[in-house]
Amino acid sequence: MASSPGTNRPPLRRDAEANRRRILVAAREVFRERGVEASLSDIAAHAGLGLGTVYRRFSSKAELVDALFDDMVGTLAGVAEEGLADPDAWRGLVTSLEKACEVQAFDRGLREVMMGAGESPERQALVLARITPVMHALITRAQEQGALRADISPVDIPMIQLMLAAVTDRTGQPDLWRRYLRLLLDGLRAQPGASAPLPDIAIGDSEFMNAMDESSAREVRERRTSP
Repeated sequence: MASSPGTNRPPLRRDAEANRRRILVAAREVFRERGVEASLSDIAAHAGLGLGTVYRRFSSKAELVDALFDDMVGTLAGVAEEGLADPDAWRGLVTSLEKACEVQAFDRGLREVMMGAGESPERQALVLARITPVMHALITRAQEQGALRADISPVDIPMIQLMLAAVTDRTGQPDLWRRYLRLLLDGLRAQPGASAPLPDIAIGDSEFMNAMDESSAREVRERRTSP
């Protein structure tokens, strides 16, 4: 029998675990189309389950979003680890960035949940534990191979993802980010004498998480007030 991840609860019965996975799949699909403003009632209807069944597995929408967040972080960490396994560090970095942006572009719920990570210390800790070390390794290796400019910081990569997500959100065109990623990749390349040094402005991991949270909250407010 499967255990509930991230908790000290006893293992769920097989049918209870099946319902839990069914709810998570439904939530991912509903959030993909409508964003995280969708209700538990919407998710229950999409899953073909009663609202009471959903509440037995998840006491609130916040708990459900936390469970989805765990899955999403696992997906993005896996993408980064695949890039790290590539012997060509630049190709591995580019491929992992492309795959992460591709998942993000077609999943509105993923964008909103990941960009709102700063509102939860537990989510921040999970990102820092699962993704940040791999991103540090990807960047360091690409710099050591001379492919990536030396003044790139690990936080620059998720900042690029944030910018590209804004392209998708603002235009509604899920492939337009590819054009701007190409432009940004040219700026990431190590080309001695061709690129001006980056401004010496640093942002920490926690500050970045908070900025993502504020950006996500602002966009939700704008949608609510739009005619």
